[in-house]
Amino acid sequence: MAETINGQNQKTPLLKILSQTVKTGIIRSNLVPMFAGLTLSLYTYQISITDKLLEILFAFLGSIFVIGAAGAFNNLYDREIDAIMKRTQGRPTVTGEIKPGTVLWLGIVMAIAGIILLCLTTPLAGLLGFLGLFFYVFPYTMWSKRRTVYNTEIGSISGAMPPLIGWAAMYPDITHPAILGLFVIAVIWQMPHFYSIAIRRHEEYQTAGIPMLPVVKGVRRTYIQTNIYLIVMFGISFLLSSLSVGLMLVSLIMSLGWLMLSVFGYQRMDSEKWAKSMFIYSLIHMTVVFSTVIIYSLMGIIFKL
Repeated sequence: MAETINGQNQKTPLLKILSQTVKTGIIRSNLVPMFAGLTLSLYTYQISITDKLLEILFAFLGSIFVIGAAGAFNNLYDREIDAIMKRTQGRPTVTGEIKPGTVLWLGIVMAIAGIILLCLTTPLAGLLGFLGLFFYVFPYTMWSKRRTVYNTEIGSISGAMPPLIGWAAMYPDITHPAILGLFVIAVIWQMPHFYSIAIRRHEEYQTAGIPMLPVVKGVRRTYIQTNIYLIVMFGISFLLSSLSVGLMLVSLIMSLGWLMLSVFGYQRMDSEKWAKSMFIYSLIHMTVVFSTVIIYSLMGIIFKL
């Protein structure tokens, strides 16, 4: 067991402190869409995996560092409101297990290293990594999160960067309809997902003064807005047809299932149960859609489909 970074008596493993500071859970979840974009790019342009092994490694490491830097900066800036919310009170930046100055330097070093690594794949991937970090730290964390109900929409831009980064790391052109569709799906996905969390943590967000949509506008407005986004996601799925009808159908079916759950679930459940079911389905949706993209792309590369 290692001593905490600031020398307190509590013996928390150093690795656990660093893991919570850079939010390794978020890093892992974002690597899936990044890899989906990466493999989809390889398949689209019939690029051999063996020819891109170094770039693939740099894409993974660069993404890990950039996403970790975003998590560190977010924890550093949000430590006052994190101390209010029950689910975040145990973060090292709140408990004092890591000093603010240490977090700042950790974020800076990871950001620089991550962007450099992504630039070693293509300059566009490096630029996208920088933009993702910038949007998460400044427009989202430091401005919109505390000021507007549209904080989720603003934050979704950075949250949807991983598939673009993965694609650009293999091929420096993100104008193909398939990757644009994947990017928009990643953007839209975040609204129903985070709305459901906000409903379940309504009191915590209200106490912390964070203007999440359910807190400010209520569950009914959140339900309506959720359905609008799900309808948009359904329509965007057609962009995947430029590569595969199968991919398009998977996305269409998963989006339609989500919309039906929202409509019929809202009529039959209380808001807490509805939000929980929507949250669970959001995880299933992301896993199925992006895993299908990865499997389809890898099979296409390996078997030259």
